[in-house]
Amino acid sequence: MIYEALSHIPITLPKHYTSWQPGLTPLSTPGTVWPAMFGYLAILYFGQKVMEDRKAMQLKPLFMLHNFLLSTGSGLLLALMLEEIVPIVYKHGFFFGICHIAAWTPRMEFFYMINYVFKYWEFVDTFFLVVKKKPLAFLHVFHHSATMILCWTQLNGKTSVSWVVITANLLVHVLMYYYYFMASAGYKIWWKKYLTTLQISQFVIDLFIVYFASYSYFTAEYFPRMPTMGSCSGSEAAAVIGCLLLTSYLFLFIAFYRKTYKKAAASKAAAKKVE
Repeated sequence: MIYEALSHIPITLPKHYTSWQPGLTPLSTPGTVWPAMFGYLAILYFGQKVMEDRKAMQLKPLFMLHNFLLSTGSGLLLALMLEEIVPIVYKHGFFFGICHIAAWTPRMEFFYMINYVFKYWEFVDTFFLVVKKKPLAFLHVFHHSATMILCWTQLNGKTSVSWVVITANLLVHVLMYYYYFMASAGYKIWWKKYLTTLQISQFVIDLFIVYFASYSYFTAEYFPRMPTMGSCSGSEAAAVIGCLLLTSYLFLFIAFYRKTYKKAAASKAAAKKVE
């Protein structure tokens, strides 16, 4: 198994690096998380100012390496998480897998922590856009900063349903960063449009399952006479924040899809009429 193979690597880490301990684990407190997010936004703003009178920088080798490592790293983390959660779901059922506290295993918590660190690494995406003098869409900036906050809240809230959202996101990132890697190497990738469709589908699936888990929790806790399969593990704040942010992602990506592909199709149709 992948996890057992990696566990033989002779690296010993303090416990707060392998389990989530607010106050001890790096980037686990509001005093570190919020400054990191606002620091990201400040660097973005001042970076654009600095680049105004400078030539665009391509940094092609670094950009390719960044995307290759993120695609590969996302794939490895996805495999590790599935290796842990699939047997749990197979043995106990899907509802157990998304709602029972036993599905929040020490290994899954460690994998969630790695995924959380990935969100800071992904800030580098914006750095490349800034030095290349590419336009920064609100979707890009909001998604990067909000997803870091989302992962942090779910680690604090210990929501067992987290793996659904994270594994779907990792699958998308394997393909997305592979796309950027190949495109930067000069290859024309025909399935970019379908990648955006996959991202939208991801949020639809996420919302269906996360809303179901949240409904199960709130009905079991506050409205026991309503139909429910039972309560779900995780804090109420984490559940509400997760639902709100995932909903916002869905609408923002749909708007991006319409703006990018629907308008492009309309422009092509208008050009053909002129011909």
